[in-house]
Amino acid sequence: MLADRVLVHKIDWLDAEMLDMQRQWRGLTSATSFLRWDDVGAEAARAGFKHVVFGHFSGEPGAHDAFAARKALLLFAALDRQPDAVLLVRDADKDSERRKGLEQARADKPWPFKVVIGVAEPKRECWVLAGFDARESEEGTLKQVEQRLSFHPVRDAHKLTAREHGAKNDAKKALEELTSGNMERERECLRDTPLQTLRQRGEQVGLTGFLSELSERLVPVMGGSQRGEK
Repeated sequence: MLADRVLVHKIDWLDAEMLDMQRQWRGLTSATSFLRWDDVGAEAARAGFKHVVFGHFSGEPGAHDAFAARKALLLFAALDRQPDAVLLVRDADKDSERRKGLEQARADKPWPFKVVIGVAEPKRECWVLAGFDARESEEGTLKQVEQRLSFHPVRDAHKLTAREHGAKNDAKKALEELTSGNMERERECLRDTPLQTLRQRGEQVGLTGFLSELSERLVPVMGGSQRGEK
């Protein structure tokens, strides 16, 4: 959703109605919309990459996720029809090495496609919270959640660092409270909130960096001029 929004916003000839004719989101097969991280190891073993994915990265040992990301990129590079871009998107889960690992994999080879990295700090729910604007009927709940946490769940979403679901500082719990568990309400936070607002609020949760990566690496793949640029 975010990638599509950035493409439409940045490319002058592209609009939302044209998207399905201009791009396809898929995993290793056209029948899947993405490749799960949990499936990368088994897919790499099936493809015969078991003995070629280890080793250092520019002389450094691989950080967390570096080897998994290398496997994923090798899988996409081995397809008969290679993608134009691969998005590596992860929750940080308070792991400071995770972004470094993804960047190591990206820099490992001259891949035949663009590689875009997104790391949600600490979880992807924090990206959604960055786009939450309380409606009048939700203002009371927002105040209650803020009082429970002792900080604002939208402005300070990066503080929602609990690993256990249901813990006081659990991002999932805060989001469920604010959206009443309504998935459509959750989607609205990323679909309808202005991109500039998401950029402003998303600095500390990794969202701003992801939006920048989309603009810098994915938009040129589509070709054409960008809005406001010649």
